[in-house]
Amino acid sequence: MKKIILLYIGVCLSIVSLGQNEKSDTVFSIPMIYFNYTLQFPGGDLVDRYGISSGVGGGFQWKTHKNWIFGIEYNYIFGGDIKNEDQLMSNIKIDGGQIIDDAGTFANYTTSERGFHTSFKFGKLFPVSKSNRNSGIVIMGSVGYLQHRIRIENIDNIASQIEGDYEYGYDRLTGGFSISEFIGYVYIGKTKLLNFYAGFEFVQGFTSPKRKVNFDTREPDPIQNRMDMLNGIKLAWLIPIGKREAANIEYYY
Repeated sequence: MKKIILLYIGVCLSIVSLGQNEKSDTVFSIPMIYFNYTLQFPGGDLVDRYGISSGVGGGFQWKTHKNWIFGIEYNYIFGGDIKNEDQLMSNIKIDGGQIIDDAGTFANYTTSERGFHTSFKFGKLFPVSKSNRNSGIVIMGSVGYLQHRIRIENIDNIASQIEGDYEYGYDRLTGGFSISEFIGYVYIGKTKLLNFYAGFEFVQGFTSPKRKVNFDTREPDPIQNRMDMLNGIKLAWLIPIGKREAANIEYYY
């Protein structure tokens, strides 16, 4: 993790150096769409259920001429590391840990993490170079909704005990209100291609189980008021749309 942080700082310094050669000391009002990727590390109650996951998505944000930022974002969450997987569906597994399908053979299935995080974002950009006042350190916050579940994929579709509504009894569907914080560096250049941000995001979800009972334990989830945390390294490609506007003068790309 230390090497990743040092690499991130080095990238930011190189971007700052690039920005100093940009003769753009005017602050613009810029609407943007963007696409992002996040490498996420679980925290809080989420540690006992999942390992490292990924988030991909995008959104829309508007940077005002005073460098305030407002936007909306959606991220799809996925991962393949399910903790204590051997205990999942224990009520329908035989002694060897296998599930017998409708044909009398071992069921072919996989488990994975799935979910989403949607949020309304707001923050402020702080320029670090007088020659490019549209780039700099950015601090953001958000409010939104976080949801996650265990996906059970019955590959041959012949294990009826984990199909349809039966899957819901094992998927540990969970969701609730969330907040997040982001700190990073935003670079907005003269073109529509070289615009991006990179930084660290911290998500806290105040979630609760959405299933009344789990079929394998025959009980509700033991933790009803959860604190699900996702701490990640986030990268995004920004695409400015329309035209730049500063004061009463319009500038085109």
